Amino acid sequence: MSPSAPLWLARPSRYAGLPSLRARWLLAALAVLLLASLTSLATPGPPPVSGDPAARGEDRADEILYETIVEGVRHGGNYYLVAADALRTGGYPMRPFVTFRLPTLATVQAGMSPVAAALLLYALAVGTLFAWYVRLGGVFQRATIHLIAVGLAAAGMASAVQVELVAFHEIWAGLLIALSLAARRPGRWQTAVALGLAAMLIRETAALYVGIMAVLAFVEGERREAFGWVAATAVFAVAVLLHAQAVADVVRPLDQASPGWAGMLGVGFAIKALTLTTALALAPPALAALLAGLAIVGWSAWRDPLAVRAFATLCAYVALIALFGRTDTFYWALLVAPLVPLGLVFAVDGVRDLIRAALDRRRITVTRTAR
Repeated sequence: MSPSAPLWLARPSRYAGLPSLRARWLLAALAVLLLASLTSLATPGPPPVSGDPAARGEDRADEILYETIVEGVRHGGNYYLVAADALRTGGYPMRPFVTFRLPTLATVQAGMSPVAAALLLYALAVGTLFAWYVRLGGVFQRATIHLIAVGLAAAGMASAVQVELVAFHEIWAGLLIALSLAARRPGRWQTAVALGLAAMLIRETAALYVGIMAVLAFVEGERREAFGWVAATAVFAVAVLLHAQAVADVVRPLDQASPGWAGMLGVGFAIKALTLTTALALAPPALAALLAGLAIVGWSAWRDPLAVRAFATLCAYVALIALFGRTDTFYWALLVAPLVPLGLVFAVDGVRDLIRAALDRRRITVTRTAR
């Protein structure tokens, strides 16, 4: 069938004009995803914040841990000794070495005042938002839709405006990943690679994003870009090796080991994590879960190489959280939170086109005429 005129997008979505059979299979997959998203309502989540001043230490245990480490380094302490003392005092696991964050963020923040660190985070969030404003120019039919898209992107960065989370590594890495994606264009990948490397040096799990970018660059024949991502990964690998050795020097035999990360909590937990780390948390839980599922699908509908990268990144992190996340590591979703609500702006055309193609029942009739 011929594609219908776009609703919000300037060009037809990826699902416009699909054969009806393929559209029905994809629509069935969408229904399964939305049903899986609703399982988040029955999935265990992190313990709620009590709001009781007396329980501040429990409510903000991780934030206080990172703030303590930054303060210790700011006053001249060695990062690894300070981190080991803070983890040991807080009863945190110290083995394997990945229980220690890389020293990058703490070292940078220790070199400035807390106010300057907060301003730097806000500047990164505003810069990321502006980069997406520029990148989405010409994608939509009307300026109002463009502004809606920017508003949705801001909704994904809601955690970045919470000053108490300034020392949280995933927030910084997530913003850098989003900025890296916005900066990447065919033939112009150097800035994107540098930002991806910065994200990895702040939070190791950002390496999943860099790996996806490298694979897709190879698939698209962008060999120089692919080698750029591989080179960034090599630099990161060296940093991790040095980090592991430094951690080994401060860990004692009786220090606590991690219980592991094979949470196997499923897609519902991953969707819940995405909603809790964005402004979707303000919506009723069922609606928030459905919107998160639609947002992921929305990225698949935009007919642009950037959308393929964003969609693959979201799917990879959903799988990571579903398989390995625990209820106390829901904040891994912050690594992709800036991308989540933005996908809704592409879902409008995508879902409409998918439904229209699936419902198309026209048949081609061949007739023979006598001459």
